[in-house]
Amino acid sequence: MSLHPVLDNIDLVVFDKDGTLISFDAMWSGWARELGSRLEIATRRPVAGDVFATIGYDPTTDRVVVGGPLAVATMSEIEELIGAVLRRWCPSVAAARRILAEAWYVPDPVALAVPLADLQPLFRTLSAAGRQLAVATTDDRRPTEATLHALGIDTFLVGVVCGDDDGPTKPDPAMLTALAHGTGTTVARTAMVGDTPADLAMARTAGAGRSIGVRSGVAAAETLEPFADVVLDTIADLVIG
Repeated sequence: MSLHPVLDNIDLVVFDKDGTLISFDAMWSGWARELGSRLEIATRRPVAGDVFATIGYDPTTDRVVVGGPLAVATMSEIEELIGAVLRRWCPSVAAARRILAEAWYVPDPVALAVPLADLQPLFRTLSAAGRQLAVATTDDRRPTEATLHALGIDTFLVGVVCGDDDGPTKPDPAMLTALAHGTGTTVARTAMVGDTPADLAMARTAGAGRSIGVRSGVAAAETLEPFADVVLDTIADLVIG
């Protein structure tokens, strides 16, 4: 087996999580539908459509909207957006807060983690070829670490950056630079692998050595191509043979 040429002269490969390592829709589409149902029960009003439009979920196609908050925002930011929706529907701010607290939940980070490739052999091959590996996600640290451990790839990682961490986080380009420096390399020898234009635009702005898109998440190839050095079907294509 050999590595895809896009990883030539790269020391550090940084992966997005949802849509890149694991199925975005398996994790988040069902969560959005369930949350909408819970909020309608709690408010006794048809708030789900407003919530879906606000967070970027299309119930007709059962897909997350590219560039919408559900695709790129942190959990705390999504919770704040939904709180703002409820304040439009509820008789008081106190009622909106109570209903959100009653209905809010987070998806199971292990049960709903559907890998998009055979991750352990892939990460083992990349590591054996001398590439350091890291993950950068807008998801919170606790569920992220649970997911990575359950997938059996946490031991391959030299760094994990999450949405609720202190310091720069996605999509701040400074996050990628800091992660590279923290692992003893430069951003110019770092590759960012992601399924959204936000991932790839961050890499370009940071001056990353490679910006690698994957079609396994929320965005089509033609949406990723303007920001990418290459667009692959899945991260499995990083290894050839």
